[in-house]
Amino acid sequence: MAVFDVIAKDYDEWYKGGIGKFADETETRLAFSLFPPKKHWRVLDVGCGTGNFSLKLAGYGCEVTGIDISEEMLAVARKKAEGIKPGIEFKRMDVYSLDFPDNHFDGVFSMAAFEFIKEPQRAYNEMFRVLKPGGRLLIGTINPESKWGELYLSKDFQENSVFKYASFITMEQLKSLDRENLKGYGECLFIPPTASSEEISWEQEKRLSKTERGGFICAVWEKPL
Repeated sequence: MAVFDVIAKDYDEWYKGGIGKFADETETRLAFSLFPPKKHWRVLDVGCGTGNFSLKLAGYGCEVTGIDISEEMLAVARKKAEGIKPGIEFKRMDVYSLDFPDNHFDGVFSMAAFEFIKEPQRAYNEMFRVLKPGGRLLIGTINPESKWGELYLSKDFQENSVFKYASFITMEQLKSLDRENLKGYGECLFIPPTASSEEISWEQEKRLSKTERGGFICAVWEKPL
């Protein structure tokens, strides 16, 4: 998507402090609780963007291939991954037409990319195709049924940000991509986007989990042997 070429150089700034840093930490914790990475796993990171999760997966010893349709985002990812061992391979590729054989990856992983996928079932089917039997597939995305969803669906964001191109799916829609092979799901980021720095803490996140909807949702599936 060309719009991501434009914002690629500044994309990571949001994650460096405050609510952005906390969002990244809580989303990572949820994702890896459902998808515990294993050393030497061959993992496909779909919609890898600037390589945020590709680097985290490589840090666990996974052999990572990251794909995205934005060449500028991939350029940032390649620079960030210089010197990383094991190395990460980044490729420009469309999720609807993955250039990999059937049953190729031990894990398939996609975080914060499905918001911008217009045909989620088609994308899921292609991701599941390249997953090995016994492998796990994880998708994490923004929850429209939350205060974070309200923000991204607000008039300002719909008119003045990349979220004008987003198509959000609910937890029920996420699970319905493949109920037969669904193995787990969860939500996080109960702290709202309007929280002050004093309100951002794990204690507050835990407290709000009893009354609020999580701003981010994840689901994981396992391919039958």
